[in-house]
Amino acid sequence: MTAGYLARLTGDLPKAWAILLRDWDRSLRSGNYPETTRYNYLLAASQLARYLGEHLAEIGARGEAPDPTEVTRSHVEAFQAWMVQTRSSSTALNKHKALQQFFKWLRDDEEEIDRSPMDRVKQPKTVQKLVPVIQDEDTARILSTCKGKEFAQLRDEAIIRLYCNTGARLAEVGNLTLDDIDMNTDSVHYHGKGSKDRRMRFGPRTGRALSRYLRVRDKHKGAELPELWLADRGVRRLAPNGIKLMLKRRGCAAGVAHVHAHRWRHTFAHEWKRAGGDSGDLMLLLGWTSDDMPRHYGASAAAERAQETHVRMGIGENV
Repeated sequence: MTAGYLARLTGDLPKAWAILLRDWDRSLRSGNYPETTRYNYLLAASQLARYLGEHLAEIGARGEAPDPTEVTRSHVEAFQAWMVQTRSSSTALNKHKALQQFFKWLRDDEEEIDRSPMDRVKQPKTVQKLVPVIQDEDTARILSTCKGKEFAQLRDEAIIRLYCNTGARLAEVGNLTLDDIDMNTDSVHYHGKGSKDRRMRFGPRTGRALSRYLRVRDKHKGAELPELWLADRGVRRLAPNGIKLMLKRRGCAAGVAHVHAHRWRHTFAHEWKRAGGDSGDLMLLLGWTSDDMPRHYGASAAAERAQETHVRMGIGENV
């Protein structure tokens, strides 16, 4: 986590909150937690602090909490209910899990509290949303917006083909460095969640798109930067959030709604299962450790796969 992020998250917080969040960040860094995880954890705690400073009078919760050690169960429940109402139940669940880690650290590592205010706070119930897969024709329409030899066109095609061809997460592709791409073996080295690295092969079309991008990248002002993806102008990287906005923009130009990297991840899982691929191999390729993930990804197209299997098996047609 850069000092800029930390300062931005803690800059307007009460002193006690700011000090403890800085200490927690140091502890997370020493534990080698991924940058995205550290940011999300700190964001949740800073949001709770701001909420308690701004909304306590409105909700009638008892007692103020200018210090994290003074947070009570009622404070957390009010914050969680507010998150459900203003964001979503899934967002509230993410905040719940992050705050569990924060108060566990306060209790076990720092011994600032005897009991976590999260102990009896129930997790918000969430409705699992089925993420629709992207059909080949939609991906082709999105790629058609990248036709041309301009820097951004070649870069964006290479990015989109990597998502489509390997099913990687947004940040996995977004945080690639030049050293992570091996054009000799047509493979990419992904740095996954929880420091779980893996290498994946990519196909000829993706390899061609990457090669074309690398050639034009060599002439860019930022060619000496270690990051693979560069912004159109200036000497700076194209960060994962910039890729997220690019995908949305390309989707709008192609007339395809709700375009984001995770849809290709679901599509990859769907096509793998459709072809009869092994679930264990799929877990290795996509960097999963939970058996629940293969069932969740591509779930929106599960009925389609079941129908195709039914027709192929011909049950009842042999009598």
